[in-house]
Amino acid sequence: MENLALTLDIIGKIMIAYTAISVHGYVSREHRIDRAVFRAMRREKIVGILGIVFMVAGYIIHILR
Repeated sequence: MENLALTLDIIGKIMIAYTAISVHGYVSREHRIDRAVFRAMRREKIVGILGIVFMVAGYIIHILR
C-alpha cells in the first residue's frame, strides 16, 4: 500500500510539472494566444487536475495505511 501511495504521488507531481512546461513551451513557440493554444491549455488543465487527484489519492492512502 505504501508503494501505491508513493507511486500516485510521484505521478501527480510529474503530470503537474509536465502541464506547466508544455503550455509555456507551446505559447513561446506560437508567440500568440489563438484557438490552438486555448485547446492545448484546456487539455493541459485536465492533465493538471488529474495530477492533483493522484497526489491527493496518494496522500489519503498514505495516511489511512
